[in-house]
Amino acid sequence: MSNDLSIDLTAGFACPIPKSDYTNILLAHGSGGKLTHDLISKMFFPRFRNEFLAPLHDGAVFDVGGCRLAFTTDSYVVNPIFFPGGNIGELAVNGTVNDLSMCGARPMYLSAAFIIEEGLPLDDLWKVVLSMQEAAKSAGVLLVTGDTKVVDRGKGDKIFINTSGVGLVDDGRDISPRNIQVGDKIIVNGDIALHGIAIMSVRAGLEFETSIESDTAPLNGLVEEMFKASRNLHMMRDPTRGGIATTLNEVAEQSGLGIKLNEEDIPVPDAVKGACEILGLDPLYIANEGKLLAFVKKEDADEVLDKMRKYHIGSRSTVIGEVVDQHHGTVVMKSKIGGNRIVDMLAGEQLPRIC
Repeated sequence: MSNDLSIDLTAGFACPIPKSDYTNILLAHGSGGKLTHDLISKMFFPRFRNEFLAPLHDGAVFDVGGCRLAFTTDSYVVNPIFFPGGNIGELAVNGTVNDLSMCGARPMYLSAAFIIEEGLPLDDLWKVVLSMQEAAKSAGVLLVTGDTKVVDRGKGDKIFINTSGVGLVDDGRDISPRNIQVGDKIIVNGDIALHGIAIMSVRAGLEFETSIESDTAPLNGLVEEMFKASRNLHMMRDPTRGGIATTLNEVAEQSGLGIKLNEEDIPVPDAVKGACEILGLDPLYIANEGKLLAFVKKEDADEVLDKMRKYHIGSRSTVIGEVVDQHHGTVVMKSKIGGNRIVDMLAGEQLPRIC
């Protein structure tokens, strides 16, 4: 009779699922807001944590053979696939180019993977492909590899596209929340909330006196002009899902500093204001696809603004706020009537499948 009473205490055990108020994924988990933040910080980040992922930026920056590279990936599931001012194809190219640009990189090469639903008209696919070709040419990048899959009718939604990109980061460029300083000016390169309202107008069948089109555009040319004006670009982000409010909350949390906005200075077109009133939406939380938020050293802000305003997608650039040594990790906005209010991260889902 054996006296071996040893027991494998690890048998049948696994890492417990992170605690959550939800047992299933909601559309709001893809909003770019608080639920997205929780999903990433509680489920994905702890499992894949490493020095390159840790900054939680728009892409990873690392050294390869003496060169600094930026790498990013994104998937596009926008509905509808054609919308005022663009379509899913050019959105996919521009979005990945912009994520690289926000890392301070010069975008160079892209990949594209297509998940196509059976029954998609070939004419629609051709329009998407042509728009991607034109967007890549406009941004000065090459699409060098890709993949195509087809799923059963009813198992997808027309077409989904994943794009990844690689860019070169020049010496002296260091875009990171850790570089943000008290006094930095926060600049946006024009009217906000155009993309989200363009999508929603199609879904809701709304017509406005002034047409509202998506602002989808490559930002790399504008970013290069900004670097010509100053090396003191401390941080850049493109406020896509969750809008400028959610993006600024993420930056405030990562930097540990406070952000003060001036409502009067935030450029919101009248047509967008009207649409938001009809739909019950807040433009601060609506997605943009051709906008950036730049944190610039106070002394360099005017020169950077001058350069931006001379570039076609930066003609309406303006300062909307600054970094302060108060209410750390929080965004506060001075309203048009003079009071202050906290601008929190998007808590739910305003517009699902916006990009």
